[in-house]
Amino acid sequence: MNNILQLKGQFNKKPYRGKIGSPRLPVGSKVSSEHMKALMSDLQNILNYWEDDITIQGALISVYYKDVVAKSNRVKGLLCKGSADPSDSICGSRFEGEKPYEKHVFTHYLQLDVLRESIKRLKICINIIDKDYKGIITWEDINSINDKTVDYKHDIELARTNFLKVIVDANYLEKFRIDRDENQVEERSIVTIFKTVIKTADLLSKLGINMIDAKAINETTFRLNPDELELLRNKAPYLIAMRVNDISKLTHEDIIEFDSEVIRIPSPENEPTIGVIDSLFYEKVYFKEWVEYQCMVPREIKTDTQDCYHGTAVSSIIVDGPSINPEWDDGCGRFKVKHFGVATKGPFSSFTILRAIREIVIKNRNIKVWNLSLGSALQIHRNFISPEAAELDRIQCEYDVIFVVAGTNKIKGSPNVMRLGAPADSLNSIVVNSVDSNGNAASYHRVGPVLSFFHKPDISYYGGDSNDKMKVCTPFGEGHVSGTSFAAPWISRKVAFLIHNMGFTREVAKALIVDSAANWNPMDDVSHSIGYGIVPRRIENIVQTVNDEIRFILTGTSDSYETYVYNIPIPVYDGKHPFFARATLCYFPKCVRDQGVDYTTTEMDIHFGRVMGSNNKTAIKSVNENKQGSEVALYLPEGNARRLYRKWDNIKHISDIIKTSSRPRKSYGGMWGISIKTKERLRTKHGKGLQFGVVITLKEMNGENRINDFIKLCMVRGWVVNQIDLQDKIDVYHKAEENIELE
Repeated sequence: MNNILQLKGQFNKKPYRGKIGSPRLPVGSKVSSEHMKALMSDLQNILNYWEDDITIQGALISVYYKDVVAKSNRVKGLLCKGSADPSDSICGSRFEGEKPYEKHVFTHYLQLDVLRESIKRLKICINIIDKDYKGIITWEDINSINDKTVDYKHDIELARTNFLKVIVDANYLEKFRIDRDENQVEERSIVTIFKTVIKTADLLSKLGINMIDAKAINETTFRLNPDELELLRNKAPYLIAMRVNDISKLTHEDIIEFDSEVIRIPSPENEPTIGVIDSLFYEKVYFKEWVEYQCMVPREIKTDTQDCYHGTAVSSIIVDGPSINPEWDDGCGRFKVKHFGVATKGPFSSFTILRAIREIVIKNRNIKVWNLSLGSALQIHRNFISPEAAELDRIQCEYDVIFVVAGTNKIKGSPNVMRLGAPADSLNSIVVNSVDSNGNAASYHRVGPVLSFFHKPDISYYGGDSNDKMKVCTPFGEGHVSGTSFAAPWISRKVAFLIHNMGFTREVAKALIVDSAANWNPMDDVSHSIGYGIVPRRIENIVQTVNDEIRFILTGTSDSYETYVYNIPIPVYDGKHPFFARATLCYFPKCVRDQGVDYTTTEMDIHFGRVMGSNNKTAIKSVNENKQGSEVALYLPEGNARRLYRKWDNIKHISDIIKTSSRPRKSYGGMWGISIKTKERLRTKHGKGLQFGVVITLKEMNGENRINDFIKLCMVRGWVVNQIDLQDKIDVYHKAEENIELE
């Protein structure tokens, strides 16, 4: 087995040097004055409405596009005034329609004078098109105006650039509307409203809702009782951006039998601690010495032993899973647990747990890995992230922690296909689904994607199934169970081992988990049930490779548009590189729930492959043929960029497919490179200083072990190469954690 390598060297930084070109229509496109008249009529009707309704001191307007649009194709000449950027007024987004015919819908909050300016611009453009272009302006006409082969004679009425922007806007726009929440109110809900210039408390008070009673989660999200929500729907239905039921029910797993045999366990020493947020813990089990327990359920709520089933079973796997299940021994040893009981076996308040999780993490900053096996029986919404998942994503962005979340289970008698339940829609977390011992999706599994696009679950692991249950410790002895709740703790163990025992960052740990699951298999989980694959059972198979593979890790931060290196020396034989290659990139971006389907604020686009050219024309021929951001002109629809290159996803996995007919790659000088281009959705640069981890694996096509050649070449090129020896790391960890008594 080959050890994993850590390459340390200097990443280069490069700012964005691209130029913003003149507004142009796609080849073959045309815009009619009739379409623009329909858009102007929409805006006039919306203006009339908001002139009468002054509740929000402005206007909420939903912009319907014809397709899923890139940031560069959003409105530029409409919904703005002067030098303002229309993107700054976006307060929500969603998808309309079903795949493959999805369309973007953005909601803007504007002042009425901006609407009047947009109507004025449309009217001028309509007159110009009718007079100069007989009612239809084409992409060729736009090019002629840009190239100044045709004079633009209307600068006094509307500047040439603004005219072009409005035409291009109209090409991508379908209509304008005011959206309203029309769903029936049945239960207490967590509601998010669109942000306006009026403070939420003042706005709700104006509508007759007392904010002393309505519990706020943040500036725009709060809990309302059914009567309060009905009042909001009747008086201002346009304000409701998102809402979900506050009362959730756990997705229960099967526990079919018990065995009261007593198991013995040594006392804990200096093992790492994993945080568990779950139902209550039974403090009389055999491994109680390994668990520090804190009950966070209010004392006035009556509890009994039944409420300790789930939480105790989950913690038993984290502490002593391999002893209870020898056939699933992962080589990670035992772990201590700090267990927080936040729920009982019955219905619980999402709002209460939201508040508890943040408090728990803040007060326990020494804990880096958190296991969350609580999940809602309700399905996630296709157009927004659940409040629970959004809170997990915020916490992981703000603090150096990682959550491992169970993928939730189907309810008995539910439809054949059931979407994941909150908080399994958390993008920064590792979401774990369950498979049986044969590697097939468990009978109770639920599916992604999240927001119609993001791959969830991330990975899968063994969680027991009907004929092959997982063994756990319960308040009544040994239990035989199945569920994603019991797959997640095994992954928490592996992540904690990688972070604490091996010393990896959370970014690298997550990348290693995903990369090991994906292996050389093509990412073809169209059912969104298994994710990138099944994580190997043994930890050695994550931190070591077979002899014909070379695996190395790189870490860095994004401080500029492009972060890159062009000097990774891949061995050359007979003028060619005899290697298959794959790479996995992970990072933890800031996420904004108010932005709806455009949830992640930062995109890292990875290019990995052979370096071509020289001097100022150096380029990377990426393994996945990714040409995004290249100097070669490329028009790629947003939907295709997301599908082909996972644009805006915070996990990027690119890989060769191993085929017997494959041939070694031509060498362009022996150097390979990696380039990470960082892009922002918002003008606030959330990606500045964002850490990333990359795991790269090379597989020799002829079965040769080339790792020593690779190490020598890297050292010649100035790389510091550390061989990560599993046993050495374990020994160093235990030595560092020893208590020294001074005489």
